[in-house]
Parts: sequence; structure tokens; C-alpha cells
Amino acid sequence: MRSISSIAALLCALLVATPARSVPAVPGAAPLTSTDVEAWLDGLMPYALERGDIAGAVVVVVKDGQILAEKGYGYADVAKHVPVDPEHTLFRPGSVSKLFTWTAVMQQVERGKLDLDADVNQYLDFKIPPGPAGEPIRVRDLMTHTAGFEESVKELIFEKPERIAPNGEVLKRWIPERIYKAGTMPAYSNYGASLAGYLVERTSGMSFDEFIEQNIFAPLGMAHSSFRQPLPEALTSGMSQGYENASGEPKAYELISLPPAGSLASTGADMARFMIAHLQNGAYRDARILSAETAQTMHDTALTVIPHLNRMLLGFYETNTNGRRAIAHGGDTQYFHSDLQLFIDDGVGYFISVNSAGKEGAAGVIRAAMFREFSDRYLPGPGPEGQVDEASAKEHARLISGAYILSRRAESSFVSVINLASPFKIVTNKDGTISLPLLHGLNGEPKKWHEVAPFVWGEVDGKETLAAEVVDGRVTRFSGDLLSPFMTFERAPVAKAGAWIVPAVAASLVALLLTVIQWPIAALVRRHYRQKLSFAGAEARAYRWVRIGSLATLLAYAAWVGMVLMMFQDLSLLSPSYDPLIRVLHVLGSIAVFAGLALALWHLWIVWHARRRWLGKIWNVVLAASCAVCAWIAIVYHLVGFSVNY
Repeated sequence: MRSISSIAALLCALLVATPARSVPAVPGAAPLTSTDVEAWLDGLMPYALERGDIAGAVVVVVKDGQILAEKGYGYADVAKHVPVDPEHTLFRPGSVSKLFTWTAVMQQVERGKLDLDADVNQYLDFKIPPGPAGEPIRVRDLMTHTAGFEESVKELIFEKPERIAPNGEVLKRWIPERIYKAGTMPAYSNYGASLAGYLVERTSGMSFDEFIEQNIFAPLGMAHSSFRQPLPEALTSGMSQGYENASGEPKAYELISLPPAGSLASTGADMARFMIAHLQNGAYRDARILSAETAQTMHDTALTVIPHLNRMLLGFYETNTNGRRAIAHGGDTQYFHSDLQLFIDDGVGYFISVNSAGKEGAAGVIRAAMFREFSDRYLPGPGPEGQVDEASAKEHARLISGAYILSRRAESSFVSVINLASPFKIVTNKDGTISLPLLHGLNGEPKKWHEVAPFVWGEVDGKETLAAEVVDGRVTRFSGDLLSPFMTFERAPVAKAGAWIVPAVAASLVALLLTVIQWPIAALVRRHYRQKLSFAGAEARAYRWVRIGSLATLLAYAAWVGMVLMMFQDLSLLSPSYDPLIRVLHVLGSIAVFAGLALALWHLWIVWHARRRWLGKIWNVVLAASCAVCAWIAIVYHLVGFSVNY
């Protein structure tokens, strides 16, 4: 006998899945038909791929439970001239994979195996330490990226199959530090998503791969999809090559250390089945992967952090635009870049993936252009509207201006130095608008926002919104529509990442460099004129040693910066094979920086008590302060230490 609740769920599913929905006619909207969509894509994609030096792409558009357009562009293999086939060519959707993980979690919630508000530790065979306030992580916090984990990147992507390890083993190697109280700050986390996949394993008694295959792929008929690594032999012939640029050589198959966070390989046609299932509240033809009630819970449960902005749902995130509700997820590996968008109330969705990063960030530009142009062409509507009086707008612009750090960041490892190298600043423009100079529009120019409501800004000549949180008259954090569900900019602490610190570091390194350069030049000049140093004894020794210390500090910083740049230019280098080098740099760098500071202070003490001109004394104060700044940076950004976890 069916229970009352199961009968109600079945009736709800029939009512929701049966009627076809149609996109309401809007003045100026192009007809959302196969003919128009294919013609539009054929005009957009070939030029975009050629201009961006991208090898190939797949685009699938669905509407009312049917595939409206299914197109492949360019090549899956450039050298062999193998065209992209949307039915058989596999792409790597990257973090779009997480939607399958979150769907699997909701299946276990529906079956009573997982509780969204339970402490994840009750399902694990290892312990996640309590957060900053002693609080646990709930399953819900994983799904909304608010578990509070810092960023972890070590061996996120690699190429050697022998490095593949079970998900649970990888999760136990290092638990990232929790830098926020759970449920309070969006901070996108691959570790958190993979932890959710492990919960599915622990509560189902199946491997994650088996669970996804039996509970999602099989019901939907996704015969050309897999999370397995390496890719099963039966699918390898259809796998697209990945490229940095189409004009370059193909790259090795990317292996993901946290598979539930991003290891999926799939075709456009298979992704269409998954999209249709979610657009129809869990149903695809005669199959069902979620009850209508569970699907709606997943699609509708939103976490509001900063009002007026897009929010994180249970796995999906909002990309609302033109007054329409949209839910989505994007994904990036090094070479594949993808986006899945569902206009949930309109029964419309699309999936796009390209197999090359392209030149000058072309993959990201294509993805952004696809969303904006598709939305405005077929589902048009107004952008943010409103106005604030000139005096208030000026004051609010002043309050939000300044330096910020991103909530998704490394905090307890040397990788945190990236926060110093990539500062985020809100600036006020002459016309009263505000800008985040690092954020550019499709035209390559910094975007501008004008205030449309108190502490809410609308994009000038655009559709995006930016908003800030104000506490006691001070802006504490802000975000924008494209990031707000899973990342936020928070006010930079003065002691660690304030507006002063980048100029101070730059000035300090310049002072050290000038000191080092002046040393041999002065020696050559003295030799030319056959003169000796004007001082001797301890003062002469301190003179030489402080320059050796300055050189050592500069070399330490050059080594640290060079290592970080090298590792992040090729993510496969973020591997344990570099642990010995990191340890050596930690030890030698620590010695160099603190020895440099000690020598600078010793030299300053000697010079201050010697008969020297005040100009020389002042310069040595600058030198000592420069060494102090370098030591401070090394400490707060964990350049000194012994840990090789990051």
C-alpha cells in the first residue's frame, strides 16, 4: 500500500510533468524555434571559435521536454579533422559535474538516507573539526557552499593515472581550514562538493561512480557519460581533445583528484536529457530521478546573503535575468569551459561547452556572450531600474570604495600570497558611477554601475546588479549577480590586505633592489678612483652584510613568486612532486628573510651611532622598514613555515 505522502508526490509529479509550457510572447523577442536558434548559432559560433582560437564547441538547446537545437562546431581533434558531433563527442563539463553530485545527494535525502540539517560527521568515517564558533557543517551547508572551507588546490588537476586515489582517501589527506562560520559566507569549495559525493558513497554502500550510473545515467539513458577516471575504453574514441589554443598541440586527458567536484565526461545529447529532467521537476519521459517535491525543493530553496542579488540554491545557483527566473552551473577545467542554464519557469535550457581555453580568455567571453545574447534575444526583459539622489549616490560610492578580498581564497598556506598579488578595489568614477577595474565587459572595458536603490547598483548599459551589505554605517562586503551565489568580496583587513600593503611591498622591494644594485656600482666607482670605504671595522662589516641580507630577501621573494606563477600557469604542477621544493623554499626563505631583517636592524643601530650624514641614516631607516615589511608579508601569507598542504 502506498503511503499518503507517496500518493501525493505521485499526483504532484503527474500534474507538473504532463502539461507543456510555452514561453510567453514578449515584444521584441525572436521566435524560440529550431529554425531560428540554429540560424542564430550558425552565425555566432563559427566566428567566435575562429576569433578566439578555439578548436570546437557543442551547444544544445531544449524546450518543453524536447531538444530544440543540437549543434557541434569546429573540431574534436584538429590534426585529424574530426568534427564535433553533439551525439557522440564527449566534452568535460568541469564543475557542471557538481549538479549530478547534488542531484545524488537529494536522491539520498528523498530516501531518508541523508538529512539536510544533520552534522556531516554522523555520516563520515573521519571527523571534520568544528568551525570558528564551534559549529558543525550541515549537509545543507555543503550544497550552498557555506561550509566555510578555505580554498584547496593541491593536485586538483593532474595527468598521471597512477596518482588516482579513492575519493575518501583524498579527502582525509588534508582538511582545509574553516575560515568562516558555517552558513554565513558563500565560499565556493571543490572539497565541500567532493565531501558531499563521499556522503552519497557512505550512505548508499556503493561507489560514487556506480551510484551515478545506476541512479542518474541509466534512468535518463545517458549512455555516453562517465565520472570514471581514466575514461572507460568504450568512450575514449568519442572523447574530444583538450587544447590551450586550437593552433597548439592537444593536451593530456585531465584527471580530477576530487571526482564528484568535476570529473564528468559527457556528450551534448546526454546533457540535454539531464536538463530536461530538471526542467520537468525530476522526470524524463517515463523515467524519474527525483520526485517533483524534491526537485522543487532543490530548485526553490534559496540562501539570501546580500539582498537584491542572485542566490545559491541547493546545488544550482540563480542567474536570474530580464525579470525571469534562471538556475545554472558553470564549469572549467584547464582546457574545457562549459555552462548549463535553465530558465526554469519557461521550460527552456541550454548547455554549451568549448574544448579550448582560447586566446585572451576567449572561452569565458563566449560563455558570457551566449548567456547575454540568448537571454536578450529569446527571453527579453528589463534590467535593474531605479535612481538615488545625487548626494546619497556620492556618499554611498565613497562608502563602498576601497580594497576587498574574495571569500573563496587560500588562507593558511603560501598560496594565500595570491590575495596580495590580486587585490580587488572598488573605485569611484568621475561621473559618479563605481567600477571594479578587474571586471570587464564584452567590449574589454571596465564595467560601470550606477546606484538604483540604496547600496544597490545596476550595470550601465547592462543587466547585472551589484549590492553591498552595510553594518553600522560601514560597507562590510559586496558582490555581483555573476558571483553572489557562491563568492563574496569582504572588506580587506587593514593589517593583512589593506590598501596600503601593495604599495608598501612594492616600495620595500624597490628599496632592497636599489641597495643591492648600488653595492657593486659603488665598488666599481671606488676602484676607478682608487678610493676606499669611508668607514671601517664593524661599520664596514655591517655595510656588507646588510647588502647580502637584502639580496637574500630579494632572492627568496623571487623564488616564492616564481614558484607560485609557474604552478598556477599549469595546474598539473600543483602536485606532491613539488613538496620537496616547497619545503626547501620555506626553510631557506625563512632564514633569508629573518636574517635580512636582523642584519638591517644591526646595521641601522651601528649607523645611527656613527658619524654619518642624516640622509644616510634616513635611508637605513627605510632599508630596515623594508626588511620588516618583507618579513611581515612572509609571516601573514605563510611563506615561512613547514606545511606543504595547500
